[in-house]
Amino acid sequence: MLMPQANSARRVVRFGVFEVDLAAGELRKSGARVRLQEQPFQILALLLERPGDVVSREDVRQKLWPADTFVDFDHSLNTAINKLREALGDSASSPRYVETLARRGYRFLAPVEQVETRTVAKQTSSNLPTHTAAEAGPTSVVHPELHVPLPHRGLTRSLFALIQAMYLIFYVVALFRWREVDRITDNFLPAWGSFATVVAVLVTAGVGIPLRFYLLSAVGFDYQRLGEKFLRLFQFVLVLDQLWAVAPFLLAEKIGFGAAFAATAALLYVPFSERTLIRMAYPSRMT
Repeated sequence: MLMPQANSARRVVRFGVFEVDLAAGELRKSGARVRLQEQPFQILALLLERPGDVVSREDVRQKLWPADTFVDFDHSLNTAINKLREALGDSASSPRYVETLARRGYRFLAPVEQVETRTVAKQTSSNLPTHTAAEAGPTSVVHPELHVPLPHRGLTRSLFALIQAMYLIFYVVALFRWREVDRITDNFLPAWGSFATVVAVLVTAGVGIPLRFYLLSAVGFDYQRLGEKFLRLFQFVLVLDQLWAVAPFLLAEKIGFGAAFAATAALLYVPFSERTLIRMAYPSRMT
């Protein structure tokens, strides 16, 4: 005889690449569990209950340390907040998640998605196997801004790094073969146009090389503010990448006009794909 147990609901909260299971007391980042002590987790849960609102220090004290508890409140609270920020990859000077309001309290900044998951009723029988919610398969985490399933961060960061390496190769080859660039452009441009093209190649490559090394190192070391920094640099990156999108036409005599046109069309989209990859790997409050 089957004996179904009552369904139970678990509250799950999502923000950015993080997911918080309030019932289990677990914090996960892109599906991987993040170690977080009890008091920092309780502060996070309290902030998630009132996203966007100010949670006073007194509210936190009453939640974590009752009136009859003897503790250095300021030191303990600051320590718990620092551990919470460390787990989230956040900073007090430029917060993305937990903002400190001097002499007032704290505020949770990121958009929060409330998710309720239900466990399937368990069945016990001598003849039938037990079924659990795990058999339904994992659920996809959706990006809060792009509204697409989040792939593994390692994949998006690797793709972004490959794009930076591609541009580095462009720059280095063009600098080593600038005389060839001058010869090719001299065939269909006047002398001043050919000279201007060579100067543009040298200048943009000279500027682009340190930019690409910065982006490579930032994504390689998983700099948590890269999303914010890249969005500020995007207008400059866009102009630079659009200029280099015409580079395939310098090879038109070898690869043909059609292939050069197709390569240019693809390169025109690359800066927008860079921005999308960064937003997927480093969700930010900036839009």
